[in-house]
Amino acid sequence: MKHASLLAALLLGLAPVSVALAGDAGDMPGQRILRRLDTNGDGAISKEEMMAARERLFKRLDRNGDGVIDEKEIEMVRQAIKDRAQAAEARLGTGWRRMDRNGDGKVSEDEFRASTPLFDLADRNGDGRLSADEIASVRKLLAAHAN
Repeated sequence: MKHASLLAALLLGLAPVSVALAGDAGDMPGQRILRRLDTNGDGAISKEEMMAARERLFKRLDRNGDGVIDEKEIEMVRQAIKDRAQAAEARLGTGWRRMDRNGDGKVSEDEFRASTPLFDLADRNGDGRLSADEIASVRKLLAAHAN
């Protein structure tokens, strides 16, 4: 059901593929989509901006460029969603095992709080704080790794 609603959002143009696949729980509802689609920066999505986003999405879905989206192309998107979900599931399992420092098969609150691998990766200079440059660097690294 979750995949069906995601695919519906993609087809309706409400969420670009990268946004829908990546998600961003830290954003206020709608902010990430607004930033992505509000090309003129006026704080709102006009019908023209939505239509432009839908056109970009159509071109991405029409993999063979024949002017139609067929079942094969949708199946390719569905498979990409499944592949990314499986990869995320594997990362979650691996991350959980890493957090279980004492190997008891459980992650305590202390173990959970002590695990900050993404922060540690981003904190290039080791000062315990993330600058805008460090955040941008790690986002770029993660985006490159996701593709």
